[in-house]
Amino acid sequence: MKIAFDIQLLLKNEITGIGWCADNIVKNLPHIKGNEYQINCFLPRNKGELRNRVDKYSLFGYRVKTCSWFNNVLYQLLSNFLYLPYSLFFGDDQDITVFFNYLVPPGVKGKKIVFIHDMVYKAYPKTVRGRTKYMLNLSLKKSTKRANHIVTVSQFSKSEIIKYLKIPESKISVVYNGVDLSIYHPYYTEEDINRVLEYYKLPRQYLLYLGTLEPRKNIVRLVQAYAKLKKDGNEIPKLVLAGGKGWMYENIFKTVETLNLENDVIFTGYVKQADAPILLRGAKVFLFPSIYEGFGMPPLEAMACGTPVLASNTASLPEVVGDAGILVDPFSIESIQQGMKLLLENKMVREELSKKGLERARQFTWANSLQGLQKVFETL
Repeated sequence: MKIAFDIQLLLKNEITGIGWCADNIVKNLPHIKGNEYQINCFLPRNKGELRNRVDKYSLFGYRVKTCSWFNNVLYQLLSNFLYLPYSLFFGDDQDITVFFNYLVPPGVKGKKIVFIHDMVYKAYPKTVRGRTKYMLNLSLKKSTKRANHIVTVSQFSKSEIIKYLKIPESKISVVYNGVDLSIYHPYYTEEDINRVLEYYKLPRQYLLYLGTLEPRKNIVRLVQAYAKLKKDGNEIPKLVLAGGKGWMYENIFKTVETLNLENDVIFTGYVKQADAPILLRGAKVFLFPSIYEGFGMPPLEAMACGTPVLASNTASLPEVVGDAGILVDPFSIESIQQGMKLLLENKMVREELSKKGLERARQFTWANSLQGLQKVFETL
């Protein structure tokens, strides 16, 4: 069997959750004797850094198939209106091709699997970038018809796909994301932590949010809850908002300024992958009151590092966090504040959640994820 993976999303400058999910699947997939594995991507000419990023997958046993004579963005746009077969760029000898980022283009030979991570563009359209909404509204239903099977990352997301796209349940499989316990663990030293804190100019005591700065992450309410907490308590650690600027991030900065929190809230910008687990480990508490998540990798990664977690009680987050974190109403500033207050004031709660989080994280491994994906391959 010949299996190909479209890895276009791994060529972005700043890789986020969906990209790291794809990266871990491709890197950790057990290569079964008799199968052939290939990765596909459009790769601009004279992009040595991107070429190196792609070529590393050959070390994992993949044949690398690139197209340098056509542009990916142009292909995505034109293929919605013209029949431009994918096989024209990447051949027609694959038995299965996997697409990690919602969309299946026309003219893919063999069976097609597509990952649909969430339905936020339908559930909370105001929190999604206009171009993203346009592309998904234009293409997602066609993609699900082209796909032979859909993979999603939580039971919640499966129910949302059925609800909004009217897809038969039998066409969807849930394959939970995993966490790399060789990277996300509680065994980083004080020297490791201090090195990362010095690089990002952070204090030793801090509360942490890690993720893209965008509306659905609910950071404005988090900042407002933090402001109320500051009024009630004297020694509240600084709030670190770590992550790249997404869509409509300006309101977050404006809220910090309006509440006079410029000296208490620290923005780090995009965090390098190697630094993320150390930053998570060093935090007193990890905060993730997101409005909507298909899975929610950051809380799982924080739990794997032994850091107490506060997360939303909505969408997929209770499915991931379970009883190993404090779950709050993301639409209530008071609920977020009270959750933060409990974690800061009660050391026993923090220690209990740290232990529970470590146990919970061990249930989500990439080995388990890939077993689920292998079952989909075999079924097709």
